[in-house]
Amino acid sequence: MVALKPQKGHLLIAEPSIIGDVSFNRSVVLLADHSQEGSIGFILNKPLQFRLNELVPEISKPFKVYNGGPVEQDNLYFIHRVPELIPDSIEISNGIYWGGDFNVALQQINKDTIKEKDIKFFLGYSGWQASQLEDELSVNSWVVTENCYKSNLIKKSALSFWKEKMLELGGDYMLWSNAPENPNFN
Repeated sequence: MVALKPQKGHLLIAEPSIIGDVSFNRSVVLLADHSQEGSIGFILNKPLQFRLNELVPEISKPFKVYNGGPVEQDNLYFIHRVPELIPDSIEISNGIYWGGDFNVALQQINKDTIKEKDIKFFLGYSGWQASQLEDELSVNSWVVTENCYKSNLIKKSALSFWKEKMLELGGDYMLWSNAPENPNFN
């Protein structure tokens, strides 16, 4: 397996050795930005217990909200695949966009123009200072993979995502795909 360098649009797959870290244990993170100054990403597979309409009363749709990471968990972020409907969006890569005009997004959701398969909301984000992510990669905390799902990443099921990535990586990772989340339960 060729080790990829992290870049905007790639996925970070948490190594099975990340145990006890509530945010990152068994996480799949989309890198929304990566530069010499640092990195920003969103955890794609950690749904929270409440819905968007519980956080934003103006919304009538009960869209899922995800734990995006441990930074600024009192702020709501979103990624989507409908830049033609949400002005000021920033392309991450592969047809996935970050942010844009939040009020327009809410209007489009209420009009049923934007569906849950088109957008994903997060409380907080994952952030790394300059060289911090590289340091974590050097101690094998993450595996970097390409986003082979392109814009369909938004629709990807959260429940089995990490396990699927372990199976795709193959080798010793396949053993971890069926291991309990807490090794003490083994």
